[in-house]
Formats: sequence, structure tokens, C-alpha cells
Amino acid sequence: MRSTAEIIAIGSELLTPDKTDTNSLWLTERLNELGIDVKLKTIVGDDEVRLEEVVRDALKRSDLVITTGGLGPTEDDITRPVAARAIGRKLVYRDEIEADLRERFRRWGREMPEINKRQAYVIEGADVLPNPNGSAVGMLIEINRKILAVFPGPPRELKPMYDDHLHPRLVSEAGKIRAKRRVLRIAGMGESAVDEAIAPIYKPYKSVETSILFNRSEVEVHLTAKASSEVDADHVLNEVTEKICKEIGSAVFTTNGESMEEVVGKLLIERQTTLSVAESCTGGLIGSRLTDVPGSSGYFMEGVVAYSNEAKIRTLNVPRETIETYGAVSAETASAMAIGMRQRSASDIAVSVTGIAGPGGGSAEKPVGTVYLGLADKTGARSIKLQLPGDRYLIRWRASQAALDLLRRHLMGKGHETGAAR
Repeated sequence: MRSTAEIIAIGSELLTPDKTDTNSLWLTERLNELGIDVKLKTIVGDDEVRLEEVVRDALKRSDLVITTGGLGPTEDDITRPVAARAIGRKLVYRDEIEADLRERFRRWGREMPEINKRQAYVIEGADVLPNPNGSAVGMLIEINRKILAVFPGPPRELKPMYDDHLHPRLVSEAGKIRAKRRVLRIAGMGESAVDEAIAPIYKPYKSVETSILFNRSEVEVHLTAKASSEVDADHVLNEVTEKICKEIGSAVFTTNGESMEEVVGKLLIERQTTLSVAESCTGGLIGSRLTDVPGSSGYFMEGVVAYSNEAKIRTLNVPRETIETYGAVSAETASAMAIGMRQRSASDIAVSVTGIAGPGGGSAEKPVGTVYLGLADKTGARSIKLQLPGDRYLIRWRASQAALDLLRRHLMGKGHETGAAR
């Protein structure tokens, strides 16, 4: 059984602030399902010396090494020759790959550029993996009972190639151990408070690996159970999850990794309830998150970004005297915004947010991070005050999360208390 793996993501673009290596996250999840632990992930730019060193060292340490990217036809696509050099093999030209590429380009209505002939070179002795979704074939090479898998970088090419060719092989070689993973997400509690509450629950389970992470405005509890079958692993996860939910209560807003907006969307659909939002300091972030969820048109009616005082008065019918007396950032204004939004959209519920995201604009009475949330339904309106830590980005994100959590708890009939961010 192959028990350890490494993933090498290749491409200088992955070392810039604009690109993220998402392939390794997907591959890790698939490998973990088979009980294979990913021990190291490496990002290497288009540097032949460093890439050769990384591939060679990875094969010394791990049973399975997967590379992603660098299989294109241009000069900076160096994975083929460097991987071959790292394992002491040559590149060989495959006429049938070139013929297939030429035919594919003709089907696309153009002739193949000669530069693409580079993609017909494969490592000597490799199993060639066809790529119906792109021009770069993949390769599987066994070296001293270890596997080097060379995959293209685009996810739409990599994922089916892994599923069709590498995964079945790993399944056939796998031992009896299977792993299942679950992600619980918790709102309104800090990382240390969560760990203090649940450590007595998860520590006795030696077959469960537990990680607790803080993610902008929520705590994630990652549970991985290993057992002789997926059914047994699921049974253990169900047991631990049930105990954690009983201990923490409604602060656990999902037990399968869903986002807050997905959870809220399901609740709105189940209750056949429509929603509108009025935003000031979040600038449309709540509406954006809600409409990121497919099917949100079934419950989301309308959103208004009323940033200025005049916009609140003109668009949401907030009384001028309310703002002049209590201020734009106040419980009274938040409630009035929610009431006005509900009337404007004729929705069942309206949620509002107004606050000071900073870095300027705060005062001794209302410092940066002061946020008021409002919620209005047919019974009336209410508001809550939060003091959120962080910079402008985090305050805005945490305010959007708190507003969605306020709505979630309301829909669940759990009251309207919600916690501030960590």
C-alpha cells in the first residue's frame, strides 16, 4: 500500500499574489479518502535546477509524487525534460501523439502550430494518459516501486485524468484502511473557546485526527477518521459530530463544510421565505455572497447599498430625525433600514447593516469596528450591536458573516443573538 504522497505544483505564476494552487487541495482530499497522507506540498517556479532537485528529493521520501502543470508547448513549460532528468531517463518522441494533436487542431478549425510538437515527447517507459480536455498528455512512471504521476495544470484536465487513471490504480493497491473527512463550521466563538469545549470529546478517539482552524469569521473543525471501511469511518465521524453539536449547540452552522450563505439559502427555501438586504458599510458584500449560491433567485428579492445618509433617507425611508438624533451608525438607524428595505421589496424578511469599517471615521463613543445589524419581519424590527476587530477588509467580511448568522438563527427560531468575530 502507498501510504505517503507529495504534490509538486509547477509554474512561476503560482508564486505571484494573483494565482492560487487549488489542484493540491482537491488531490489531497482524494488521496486522503484512500488513507494516503500528503506529507508535503511544494510550489516551484519555472526553474529547472530547483524543479529537478524537488522531484528527485520527493521520490526519495514518498511513495507517490504528483506534479501538476508545466506541460504546455512553450519554452517555460519545463516539466517533461526536467522530470525525465530527475529520474535518469530520456524523452522519446511519439508520432501517434503528434498525429492526434494535429487531428484535434483540425477539428478545432485550424492547423497545429509547430511549437505543439513538443507535447509529443514523453518520458521513456511512461504510461501515457490521454487528455480529452486539452493538448497535454499525462504520464505515470513507476520507479523502484514508487509512482511519479505527471499531470497537466488546468483543473478541467487534471481531475478527470486522476479519476480515470491514477485513482483506480491506487484503489486496487490500497490496504484495508479507509479515511473519511468532515468539516464543521462554527459561528460566534473563538478558536481557543471551541477547542476548550470539544477537546474532551475528540481526544479519546485515537482513530480521529482533529484540526481546528480560524477562517476570517468562523472556526473550522476538520475531522478525519480512519477505519477498515468507509461505513465504519462514517460511523465514528457521526458519533463525534453528534457529541460536538450537543456541546456547542446552534453555533455549529454546518457539519459538512457548507458556507454560511449556503446554509441560509437552504433555510429560506425550506421555510419558503423571501429576503432583502440593506447595506451600508459592507457595500453589497452580503448580497454578493447570497447570490453566489445557485438558486438564490428563489428567495433573494432585492439588495440596496445605501452608503450615504441621504441614500438611507431617500431609498430606504429612514427618517432624517433618526439619523440626526442617533447617527447613521446606531441601533435605531439599523432597524429603520431593515423596515424600509422590507417595505420597498415586499420581502418576508429584511436584514440591514451599518457600521464603521475604518481605518478612519471612528470616535471614542463609536470606535472603528462598531457595527449595528437590523432585522425586520412581519412582527417588527430588532437590532444588535457588535464590536468587530480587524482591518477594513476583515470588519466588512465579519459584519456580513454576522448578518447572515443573525438571519440563520432567526430562521431556526433560536433567537437573535449572534457572536462577534474572534
